[in-house]
Formats: sequence, C-alpha cells, structure tokens
Amino acid sequence: GPDQWHKNYPIAKGRHQSPIEINNKDVHYDRSLLPWFASYDPGASKTILNNGKTCRVVFDDSFDRSVLRGGPLPGVYRLRQLHFHWGSSDDHGSEHVVNGVRYAGELHLLHWNPKYSNYHDAVRRDDGIAVLAIFLQVGKSPKPEMKRILEEIKAIKTKGKEAPFPNFDPSILFPTSRDYWTYHGSFTTPPCEECITWIILREPIIVSSDQMAKLRSLSKNAENEPDLPLVDNWRPTQPRYFRMVSASF
Repeated sequence: GPDQWHKNYPIAKGRHQSPIEINNKDVHYDRSLLPWFASYDPGASKTILNNGKTCRVVFDDSFDRSVLRGGPLPGVYRLRQLHFHWGSSDDHGSEHVVNGVRYAGELHLLHWNPKYSNYHDAVRRDDGIAVLAIFLQVGKSPKPEMKRILEEIKAIKTKGKEAPFPNFDPSILFPTSRDYWTYHGSFTTPPCEECITWIILREPIIVSSDQMAKLRSLSKNAENEPDLPLVDNWRPTQPRYFRMVSASF
C-alpha cells in the first residue's frame, strides 16, 4: 500500500508530496494570481481505458491543440490525459481534503510543459506538470456532462480494456466558478515525482450516487481473473511541511 511506496520510490517520503489537506487557516490569498484558461480541441480525444488503477481518457498531445494557461502557470501546458479517484462509498474518495471534508471523488486533468522535449522529460522538472483537480460531490442534480464518460464504462469493465473515445471536450466538466487553490506537489501514484503545479478548483461538480456506482463497477483485474472491484484508488494526505497554499479568492 501507499505507506510502503517509499521503499521502492524514496521520493514518496519527500517534502513536496501530494495530496494534502487544505485548511482555511493555512491558506494565503494571493492577489497576483491570474485567472486560468483552458482551450481544448474535442478532436484531440482518443481513447478511454481501464489500466487497473483508474478510468483514464487519453488525448493527442503531439502539439499544442488542447492547452491550459494562466493561473499560477508560467506558460502553456498540453493536456495529456484525465482520470478519476474514488472511494468504496460516497462518503470518501477524493485525494485532497478541504477543511476536513473528503469528497466522493476527484477528477485530475494532467498537462505537461512543452518547453521540455517530451512528457517523460517534463516529469523530471519542477515546472514540468500542471494538474487541474475537480472534486466530485454526490448531490441531487448531477452534471449531465459526466454521462458521456460513464456510458463507456461497460466497454472497459476489466483491466487492460480500451475503447475509442472520439470528440470529447473535457471543459464541459468544469464547475461554474473558476476560484482555485494552488501549491507545488507531486504525483499521487508511484514514483510520486515532485513536479506538479496543482490547481484545485474550489467548487465541486455534482454527480449522482448511481454515477459513482458506475465507476465502482470497474474491475482492477483482467478479464480472465476474478472480479476485484476497482475502489479506493486514492492516496492518503501527506504532510504539508513548509509549503504555502495560495488561493485566487
């Protein structure tokens, strides 16, 4: 489990690890933080897959066709993939925690800095990766935009399954408010490289209990293996140490 990762990946015990708990009392309002902008080309969307750890949508990142800019970022970052973290029930599943609240899930849109020669080079750099994180909150009026992803779940039930997923614009998943917290952290899966500028949106998107159950219907095993529900693919919070969490609001 996550508490053993550092044995193979020493950086997992580093001082810039993610996720963290965001507490109002530790957050610094930074008036210099700019609004962020995403311009995504629906034609960049390629496939949806179950890799045994999450449900992932993959995008063409061979040029700047779907990008994130502004906010705390020094330049343009290319969208590479999005994926989800969720729990075994609706009362937990997000990786980041806000003032003691853990949401039902968390969506991560992963981007890399094309000033580096490729994605694998970018993950070795402090400013290599930017992740836009959106909380999933179970509520009465679920966001219809999640439907498109969840309709494909039956095609990728088991580990290793992949299906075409053309013509998808992930910006339809954004909440109304653009308010965010930002800090410097790491991947939440091994090797846990400390290369991420996190942009965590304050406003969650609403999903239904049925939609969360669809994610839990995925299996972390391959087709010919016993069905093992893919749940609780979130990492516990890590020490914040001396890091500043800034807010745009």
